[in-house]
Amino acid sequence: MTIFAGSRRVAHSDVLLPLAAVVFALLIGLALIAAVGVSLPMAVSAFADGAWGSGYAIGASLNRAAALGLVGLGFILANRANLTNVGGEGQIAIGGITATAVCLYGTADWVAPFSYLMPMLLAAFAGGLWGGIAGYLKVKVGTNEVISTLLLSFIGIWVLYGCVQSEALLRQPMTDSATLPESLEIAAVTQIPAFVTSTGLSLHLGLAIGVLLAIVVAVVLNRSTFGLKLKAVGFNTIAAQRAGMPIGGYVMLAMFLAGAFGGLAGAFMLQADQLVLKARFSSGYGFDGLVVGLLARGTVKGVIASALLFGFLRSGGINMELTAGVPSAIVLVIQGIIIVTLAGATFWLSKLKRV
Repeated sequence: MTIFAGSRRVAHSDVLLPLAAVVFALLIGLALIAAVGVSLPMAVSAFADGAWGSGYAIGASLNRAAALGLVGLGFILANRANLTNVGGEGQIAIGGITATAVCLYGTADWVAPFSYLMPMLLAAFAGGLWGGIAGYLKVKVGTNEVISTLLLSFIGIWVLYGCVQSEALLRQPMTDSATLPESLEIAAVTQIPAFVTSTGLSLHLGLAIGVLLAIVVAVVLNRSTFGLKLKAVGFNTIAAQRAGMPIGGYVMLAMFLAGAFGGLAGAFMLQADQLVLKARFSSGYGFDGLVVGLLARGTVKGVIASALLFGFLRSGGINMELTAGVPSAIVLVIQGIIIVTLAGATFWLSKLKRV
């Protein structure tokens, strides 16, 4: 009876604890906004306008959620094998670099849809290789993947800086001292198609691809032999090894797939939104995607819900800063509080599981 009651409390906690973490963080955010002297009604109104106040705002929030959701999907894939991928920022950067290079110097003369699909595929592959480095290091020398993916993120960001600073790489030709350190704009034929409704709602094809991939990941994790083997590797590595499973191969593949989702997110951001590669191209999406994965608690439904939350939060936060003068750091504080609160809640949940 005690075991049944404990398991029921855990089942409820799987849903309620992430929700409580978000609500608590938002309340702290409102308190901080009031503390800096900004009118709460004005700030809330600005947030609502930026997040869902128009068709354009809703479309921008959903498109942002698509990129964040991809990073979250990669996180839960790796986490099923008890691996933690915190390198989304670097994988996005590498994916964006690859997509830019292919769009500018590879497929600009191709016909659609190959002209925009090929950069997306190669960006995913490049991101997969970047994530696979961490998997290889873990298998061969035992390097903790949290450390390696984090350090690879810094390397990826510096590679991005180098690419947009050098004309020999991806920087646009300098015509005068005011020329910005960024790439040329990619050709229209290489941009991910978007459709705009009469209400101004603008959604790009990447959102549909993201939804399709979410369905595929859900099936793989819950209905496939591969998903079961990933779970076995994560649950008990020694037992899986004794059963004849190639543990190293599954670890490297899981990290490759996690990186591939990050690289594809970079392609989405480049080909559907920014259209030029800039020094701050990744814009913190990798770290936001990490929080999406943490909040999801291993489920695709959780990834979708968390990605939507952070997509709208990012859009609303941008508008709060522009129109209400709310410091952008407050949105970052809210995200940090969510992580800390969720970590504490997870520790409490682990104690409940032992009841």
